[in-house]
Amino acid sequence: MGRPWPDAAVVAGPRTYLRPPRESDRVPFRQLVEASRAFLAPWEPLAPPDAGPDHRFERLLAADDRKRNLKHFVCSLEDDRLLGCMNVNNVVRGVGQYASLGYWIGAPHAGQGYMTEALQLALAFVFGPLRLHRIEANVRPENEASVALVQRAGFRLEGRSLRYLKIAGQWADHERYAMLVDEYERPAFVRLPPN
Repeated sequence: MGRPWPDAAVVAGPRTYLRPPRESDRVPFRQLVEASRAFLAPWEPLAPPDAGPDHRFERLLAADDRKRNLKHFVCSLEDDRLLGCMNVNNVVRGVGQYASLGYWIGAPHAGQGYMTEALQLALAFVFGPLRLHRIEANVRPENEASVALVQRAGFRLEGRSLRYLKIAGQWADHERYAMLVDEYERPAFVRLPPN
């Protein structure tokens, strides 16, 4: 892993890294979302087409408070290209110490192993620097790629979240997967920020 530590990265692997969004991501983000609209439509609560080209980016920036909702772009280590998103949402502290993951990969980058690596990076961040006890991922059961992704990472199926998210105007059921800190083993390829 010869490349120096990427700017603003919270965690890095051999091919990808996670970092918070920044204003300079506006155009690449818009281009990736537009190139992926049909690919993501069955799974993601996308903004309506008439909401304006930057609506989703503005919502992402507004939601990223670096405490309760930590939004991250999945970026290519080779060329810093934006590949997708990996978000740690609804962080609960106190006696809970848990959060939920939300993620997506752009259509041009799907099926190439980027999200498999990015999920391992997110888990290292969640159970490392964030010091959470539990993480959940709610997945549409019809989304076979996403189900396989969380299962490969070691998540357990806990149950069904009825009418969990409104997608394409319909309330959609999701399967709830979870992992506890003591069930996670950090892969050797994960690099956390140098101190």
